[in-house]
Amino acid sequence: QTRRVLGSYYEGTVVAEYRINNTYAICYKDLLTEDESHALIEVVGEEELRLVPPKVNMAKDDQFVPFEEVDAFDNDGWWVGKISGRKGASKYNVFFDGYGVEILYPSNSQLRPHLEWIGGQWVSASPSRKRMF
Repeated sequence: QTRRVLGSYYEGTVVAEYRINNTYAICYKDLLTEDESHALIEVVGEEELRLVPPKVNMAKDDQFVPFEEVDAFDNDGWWVGKISGRKGASKYNVFFDGYGVEILYPSNSQLRPHLEWIGGQWVSASPSRKRMF
């Protein structure tokens, strides 16, 4: 995955490496060129790349808690936000600090616990889910 817009990540594949300036050409999985004729390819710096995080299996009775950091899938990418409320048994409001926006998402398909890449390992960003992956 690569960070394309502040607070968001998009899945892609490295298609070329430029060692002189530590950059990579990325072919995005879900982003298209402006004319929508083919997948977008973009050159990004090494600091913008990260591996796709592992799938975090949540038990049926496992729920997100208020202010927990999550990734929400929207606009072809994963956006980092915080749980700000709950509606019914399976929908959560997510607040995005950088944009001042709150959006309702179904928990089973568009939300995942946020993970951070620290010291070569995936680490849960939530104190209630402190695990390494």
